This record gives sequence, structure tokens and C-alpha cells, in this order.
Amino acid sequence: MGIQDAVKKETAFVAVGCGIGTLFIISCFFLLHRFFPERVPFDFKVVLAAIVGSLVAIGNFFWMGLTVQKVSGIEDEARARNTMLLSYRYRLMAQMLWVVLALVLPVFNGLSGVLPLFLPSMLIKIRGILSAMKGR
Repeated sequence: MGIQDAVKKETAFVAVGCGIGTLFIISCFFLLHRFFPERVPFDFKVVLAAIVGSLVAIGNFFWMGLTVQKVSGIEDEARARNTMLLSYRYRLMAQMLWVVLALVLPVFNGLSGVLPLFLPSMLIKIRGILSAMKGR
């Protein structure tokens, strides 16, 4: 089973959006550090955590797309539902593992590592709003 074009297209959209969002997060940390250097850190920990958090968010979205693709081919509704729920559980656990690691490990800045997890959802909602405003 190959990856469908819709999964590739949507993952590419999320990846580009997460890249831009991650740059925005890093820029915000940089600017806040300039004004509040003792309260807001800006070092490699911020950048590393933001990049890894973004990769986790993109990977989670891609995994979800693959699961939806797989479930669409399952005719048994109960089996399809169970497959989707199992995928959701594992994806949620993977994200929670990243959150714990970002907050606990001293090599990461917790906040800059967790913020990118919200980017895919925000991107999809913003695109939906813009599409509705265009009348699509």
C-alpha cells in the first residue's frame, strides 16, 4: 500500500506551516529575550526543542493520515473504529512522551518544545476559516 496523494499533500501543508510556526516561536523567544533577558531564555535549548517539537507534530499528523488511509479500506466498521482508536492512543502517548521529555530533560526548553504541538490544529482551523471566507 502506497501513500495516497492526499496524505502527502496535507502533510506537506502541515510541514511548511509548522516550519513557519516554529520560526515564529523561535523569533518570539528571541525578541522576548532582548527585552527580558533575565526572565526569558534564548539559547540552543529553545531552538532544539522547537525543532524537535515541530518534527513530533508533523510525524503525528503524518501517522494520523496513514491511519485514515488504512481505515478507509476496512469494510468492517468495528474493526475500522478499533484501528483508529488504537492509532489515536499511540499517537497521544507519543506526544505525551515528548512533552515529558521536553519538560524534564535539561537539553530542551519545555515551552518552546510543547508549543509546536498545537501548530497542526491551528493551521487546519485557520485554513478552514479562510476557505469559508472565500466561499468555498
